[in-house]
Amino acid sequence: MSHVYEGILKNQQISFIVRKLILEDLPEILNVQNHVIHQLENKERLQPLSDEEFQFILEGNGRMIGAFAENKLIAFRALLVPPIDEEHLGWDIGLSESELPKVIYQEISNVLPAFRGNQLQKILASLIMQELAKENHSYRYVCCTVAPFNIPSLKDKFSQGMRIAALKEKYGGSLRYIYVKDLDEIGEPEYKETIFIPMKEFSAQQSKLAEGWQGLQMEERAGEWWVKYALPTRNAW
Repeated sequence: MSHVYEGILKNQQISFIVRKLILEDLPEILNVQNHVIHQLENKERLQPLSDEEFQFILEGNGRMIGAFAENKLIAFRALLVPPIDEEHLGWDIGLSESELPKVIYQEISNVLPAFRGNQLQKILASLIMQELAKENHSYRYVCCTVAPFNIPSLKDKFSQGMRIAALKEKYGGSLRYIYVKDLDEIGEPEYKETIFIPMKEFSAQQSKLAEGWQGLQMEERAGEWWVKYALPTRNAW
């Protein structure tokens, strides 16, 4: 199977390749996810996918790529074409029903603990979006959810130019930031005002988001995480 990328893991000084994943890779995908979940201190910070959900993606309802070192899957990333239902993230960011088919999700991203620190999450994010761009697709919005204080994943989304559009309970009551990136956006958006809000102050963030503010980045101050919010001069979506 052809590779989409080849590189060197700087921490281990061994080579790795990235390729598209297929249904036959499912046992290895589940093995990586199980390893990642097992070492998590706070299990609520990751919303794992079931066998059936991975199969749904691999059967043509999305895209998956994986990084392999020494013929072993060490990391993967997925895009999902979501079913249009009441849980659709398009509703949460204020899209109309006619625009929901234009949404694709940036789904789960896992890296085996032993191979962290090699920027694999960032590399796979860039590669999977490049693969999507090669296709003749009709998607405009890339959406995803991240738990507050899941710092690596929050940083990952901001580094891709994604913005927080909502902070709501999802998955049966778990609080999640809802990120979005508009693939049709040209140039940098303009903002009228900016403010930093402590990440732990959920209601203050929700109030700003309800008024149309967007979360743009985060920073650490004296051991506390703050999110930068800005009010755009016009609605982005």
